[in-house]
Amino acid sequence: MASSPTLPRDPRRAALIAVVALAAIVLAALGAQALIAQIAGDRGIAPVAASGDIQVGGVEVDVTAKTAEEAREEGWREAMKLAWKKIGGPAIPDGQLYSMVSSVVIESEELGANRYIARLGVVFDRARAGGLLGRGEAVQHSAPLLLVPVLVTGGTQTVYEIRNPWQRAWAEYQPGASRIDYVRPTGAGSDSLLVTYGQTTRRSRTWWRNVLDQFGASDVLIAIADLDYQYPGGPVRGTFTARYGPDDTFLGSFSMTAPSQAALPRMLDQAVLRLNSMYEQALNDGKLKPDPTLNLGTPQIDPAIQRLIELGRAADAQERARAAAAAANDVAASPAPTPSETGAPAVVNSFTVQFPSPDAAAFEGAVASIRAAIGVRGGAVTSTAIGGVSVMNVSFAGDAAGLAAALKARGYNVRQSGNTLSISR
Repeated sequence: MASSPTLPRDPRRAALIAVVALAAIVLAALGAQALIAQIAGDRGIAPVAASGDIQVGGVEVDVTAKTAEEAREEGWREAMKLAWKKIGGPAIPDGQLYSMVSSVVIESEELGANRYIARLGVVFDRARAGGLLGRGEAVQHSAPLLLVPVLVTGGTQTVYEIRNPWQRAWAEYQPGASRIDYVRPTGAGSDSLLVTYGQTTRRSRTWWRNVLDQFGASDVLIAIADLDYQYPGGPVRGTFTARYGPDDTFLGSFSMTAPSQAALPRMLDQAVLRLNSMYEQALNDGKLKPDPTLNLGTPQIDPAIQRLIELGRAADAQERARAAAAAANDVAASPAPTPSETGAPAVVNSFTVQFPSPDAAAFEGAVASIRAAIGVRGGAVTSTAIGGVSVMNVSFAGDAAGLAAALKARGYNVRQSGNTLSISR
């Protein structure tokens, strides 16, 4: 029997297959690196520790002396006097003034043979200086507020994806003397995934509550710096905007210009101070009150509706009392029934509920529906997986069978395994 002829191999087809296979391998490797790069890398800038001391920055000195060391010492003493004058301190002897300084911060300096040019920050001890400045009294402070510093440049919005000068300006800001209780993430690890510019555009209270719970904050402040570089090394124009809350409420805006990129850090430091003043003014005006809709555990009820609920409960109690009295009259002549145990109040137990969350709307709907089930005392989301299966920890007055029945009454199909219930529509 004759064998079938072998077809000649097409070299172009073989080369195409090899190229496609190589491209697939490269894309898979890049995809894996991209997933790791979302949280890996040296991206975080730890904020400075807050203290209650009085800090004065941006004090410029230009001093000459016999030696560089003497010029530097004289420059520091001059900076202390200028800083004290800048915050409105009264006239006091130099020795007393120097004793109230806890530290000197070097923002920039240039040393010569007999000249010292610098921009310094001076920190006064509040315990010693507060009485002279009239700042020893208690003042109103805000609730803990999560700070989201957004940098807009070149059409790109950045928060913690990479280190940037706006993040650094807020990290280096000393908020001890501010009346705003800032919660400043470091930006490392999962912070770059939780706190993004896209998060500031969401209005979902469920999403915001999950983010705020991670940082122990009550609400959110959004500080936006929109930088326009005129040309490389040239002036930088910045537009700074203060916003507040999950609804991105506008509080104020202003513009500043740095003469060069080298002067950009100083402009950003000044912008941070002005934004802090805006937030303090908003606090004075009563605009920084925590949003009650972010507290999902205690929903707000209209007083009129609450009154109707109370009237309904009172009428129901009266009806039950009349029914009990009628039943007592009916059985008065009958033999007493065998005593039975008095029903004990239901014990609140904790259960795990798994539910599909293909999108944000389905996630929010499921969370609200589970919390509204009869007998549910509370529910906290422990794992959010949009496009997958999310998990809640549910407190229920009863056992697992009772919770399953309550969820079935809400229209769910329930599968039970011990204290874990899986639900679906």
